[in-house]
Amino acid sequence: MTNLLKKAAIIAIATTICVTAFSQEKDDVAIGANVVIGMGHNYTNVGIGPKVQYNLFKYIRAEGSYTYFLKKNDFSMWDLNLNGHLLVPLGGKITIYPLAGIGILGFTNSLHNREISLNLGGGIDFPLNDKAFFNVELKHKLSNDWDRTALSAGIVFKL
Repeated sequence: MTNLLKKAAIIAIATTICVTAFSQEKDDVAIGANVVIGMGHNYTNVGIGPKVQYNLFKYIRAEGSYTYFLKKNDFSMWDLNLNGHLLVPLGGKITIYPLAGIGILGFTNSLHNREISLNLGGGIDFPLNDKAFFNVELKHKLSNDWDRTALSAGIVFKL
């Protein structure tokens, strides 16, 4: 892991620990799906996949997601992520959040390869009703060989 990744991981962990100390209540579970545009290394592709969210505390949410990127030029990819969101309510049930987490990016062409990444970014949730939310997120994946930016839009439903 590069020095930049180590520093960013330490900052993300320290921030999560500090914020968790001030948050005190558990909340909802939600499931949903995303459409993702991945960009990096002069290669842009589109992916789709599910996600699950769980509010660990009032303002801390964990999200697991998987994206399968559609095959392009005999090159296929997948992306598995675990991110933490620091929820900041704006009013009207709109919420913004910075995010930090880890991921694994797998890809194949003539070689099979996997990259572990540190994820940094942010997003915004818009309520559609009491149970459904529209989400837009921008995330950058830092890794040793394949840094990548992902712009996603999706919907989640509270259970």
